[in-house]
Amino acid sequence: MRLLVVFCHPSSESFGAALFETACRTLRAAGHDVRVRDLYREGFDPVLSTREWHDYLLRTHAVIDRHPGHIDDLKWAEGLVVIYPTWFYGPPAMLKGWLERVWLPGVAFEVAESRLKPPKGKLGHIRLFVGITTSGSPWWWLRVIRDPGRSLWTKGLRPLFSPGCRVIWRQLHDMNNSSERSRTGFLARVERTLQRIPV
Repeated sequence: MRLLVVFCHPSSESFGAALFETACRTLRAAGHDVRVRDLYREGFDPVLSTREWHDYLLRTHAVIDRHPGHIDDLKWAEGLVVIYPTWFYGPPAMLKGWLERVWLPGVAFEVAESRLKPPKGKLGHIRLFVGITTSGSPWWWLRVIRDPGRSLWTKGLRPLFSPGCRVIWRQLHDMNNSSERSRTGFLARVERTLQRIPV
């Protein structure tokens, strides 16, 4: 399977980096065709500029032309794997900015034609989504507040993918109080999960 792995963490020495390395190694060993986007190491600019905001709907092609590599990766992928820490109940600003600047009209969706209608998805070639994250909050608190980070990907963006898209979510909760044993166990769980993805 053609898989795009997107990683977002400022530290290459972090537990997130270990998750990223494990994911890439496991997927390649299983025979998948893997492309990688390490947003921090690439120095991706997450800021939607004033010019891009003005062009967003009126001259969308001009915005698309600014991100040819990222958009080519998104169109190429049959599966998307995102790896990041959950901060303030959502993805880091850089990853959110990647969504805002790369998942554009005409690329990821078509703007709704009229009021009260949802946008039409254009990522029907994506038939697998895998979210891998850590969070400082315990699982029960995220359940109380309806887990907005997970909902972004598995509910908000899910309709843009193939109708039969398989969704996998792996999250290590209470990261601030995690032990070496719990982190090692989570790494192993992620590895087992990715090994089961069919080629």
